[in-house]
Amino acid sequence: MFGLTRVRRTAAAVAFGAAAAALSTAPSAVAAPRPVVGGTTTTTAEYPFVMQVTDATGGQFCGGTLVAPTKVVTAAHCVVGETPGKLRVVGGRTHLDGTDGTVSEVSRIWFDPGYTDVVDGGDVAVLTLATRMPYATAAYVSPAGTGVYAPGMTARVLGWGTTGENGGSSGQLRTATVPVVSDTECRDSYGSDFVASDMVCAGYPSGGVDTCQGDSGGPLLIGGVLAGITSWGNGCAEAGRPGVYTRLASFSSLVTEQVLT
Repeated sequence: MFGLTRVRRTAAAVAFGAAAAALSTAPSAVAAPRPVVGGTTTTTAEYPFVMQVTDATGGQFCGGTLVAPTKVVTAAHCVVGETPGKLRVVGGRTHLDGTDGTVSEVSRIWFDPGYTDVVDGGDVAVLTLATRMPYATAAYVSPAGTGVYAPGMTARVLGWGTTGENGGSSGQLRTATVPVVSDTECRDSYGSDFVASDMVCAGYPSGGVDTCQGDSGGPLLIGGVLAGITSWGNGCAEAGRPGVYTRLASFSSLVTEQVLT
């Protein structure tokens, strides 16, 4: 890692299961939840397909994207090692302390069978919900949609949590835009930990705008289409260290299989 601090973008505020354990036991993990840095507040009315992934008590630790009424795309590292009964998905709730929206239990967890760690790729999962979500779904990129990742394309990210690397939580859904970074630039930042076939980077050279812990599993939208999943990075919003997202086009066929199951 060339001395870099690898940060899975899963909130460590909720200490349960493998997702939180990975943060608390990994020497390089940063302990505080720190989502969308440099963004602005928004609502689930504006982005109805953005979901909270929570524990059974309602503690949000990851995000997700509704792609069918009972199917949510998220990151594998959010759910690996978990059982469906430990998870909930919340839709239509802008504020973390709200009571509105729809809460669903999870009936099935699927994640890419090749997944072992975020830097090895395959950081994609699909949750099957016990309750249909009454919200608009997001379209996701097709296997042929590699053109959406052209450097400089504007990408939108969304998530809940703090507004700075060591700040406090806003408690409200936030959003920001970041440009897609070329594979060459991303490899310059992360070396062999960047797997171009499975990952895409987005961020400004000077930093300042980024996803962070608590945003894991949430959407990277390009042209209004789900093209990536918030995965990992070095710190948050650091210059020369863009956010790393799952390149969803590489896993689109697998996701479709799960959506149709």
